[in-house]
Amino acid sequence: MDKYISVKDLEDAASESLPKAVREYYKSGATEEYTLAENRRAFQRLRIRPKCLVGLKNCDLSTTVLGEKVTMPLGISPTAMQRMAHPDGETANVKAAGAEGIIYTLSIIATSSIEEVAEAAPNALKWFQFYIYYDREVTRKLLLRAEQAGYKALVLTVDTPAFGIRRADIRNKFALPRHLRLANFDDLSKIKGSGLSKYMTNTFDKSITWDDIKWLKSVTKLPIVAKGILRGDDAVKAVEAGCSGILVSNHGARQLDGVPSTIEALPEIVEAVKNYDVEVYLDGGVTTGTDVYKALVLGAKMVFVGRPALWGLAVGGQDGVQRMLSIFRNELEYTFQIAGTPTVADITKDMVRHESAYSRL
Repeated sequence: MDKYISVKDLEDAASESLPKAVREYYKSGATEEYTLAENRRAFQRLRIRPKCLVGLKNCDLSTTVLGEKVTMPLGISPTAMQRMAHPDGETANVKAAGAEGIIYTLSIIATSSIEEVAEAAPNALKWFQFYIYYDREVTRKLLLRAEQAGYKALVLTVDTPAFGIRRADIRNKFALPRHLRLANFDDLSKIKGSGLSKYMTNTFDKSITWDDIKWLKSVTKLPIVAKGILRGDDAVKAVEAGCSGILVSNHGARQLDGVPSTIEALPEIVEAVKNYDVEVYLDGGVTTGTDVYKALVLGAKMVFVGRPALWGLAVGGQDGVQRMLSIFRNELEYTFQIAGTPTVADITKDMVRHESAYSRL
């Protein structure tokens, strides 16, 4: 694994090994993929402003998220159908997260069940991502399963009344390989071939409103994180409805092309909820430790990565994911040290400026 020294190395190796339809399912974005590219480019337009001679002795990346201590402000986002990348799929991913002391988020559209993932890494810090079913009893039972299995938070994806148009999947006639199953669904007869979008249309409730958060609060004791918010006013509505966390996300640019990159949207949302007791997180386009640092400067409490975990998984299972995380950890440690911020608490808003501040000079 030592030959992989960047997330890009892992992505390139995974791209070579994965079947075309699977590779493009994981990599693709909505329609023209403008936002997919912007998720990365927007980070490049931000400049870090290091502080010198601060008397730095040690570097501590640890922080707390929803009251739980993690070894660094980086977690793994929910991504679907991970056994397409490696036979161990979600179980290898959660083991890697547990070994590294970070958060793992299981997708409802997983090829390993809630219970399988919990049993694979009982001591790992696990969150569960879900959608609300038309049948609220089905939703309640899913959340109860997660709660009983030891998951610490629920991540409600709020940006998906329908799946976005992903042209690569249409061209490839993408379908879940026959030997795999969507492990969290009871009625598997509804899932045939590429019928995921149809299943979602028929099963997941697109008519939900913020009032449904209040219903969720009545059926679970776990904190709720709203994932997919790109507007400050939506962030306020989420908090007022009872959410404990806001995950600034554009679904990996897979939903609607032309929306802001997540790092562009982050400052508005942080400002909108600054007077509320809520944590703000970010995912989308994060591929280096400096990306993580920039998001922390702009107000994110935690940064999540999805595709990088898939690339590590495809390359080497649990070892590959741990290699990915060690790359991020190493890059983030160097960024903290060279920027003059020994701990997360030492990060201040003046550590980053947009490139436009320098182009006027």
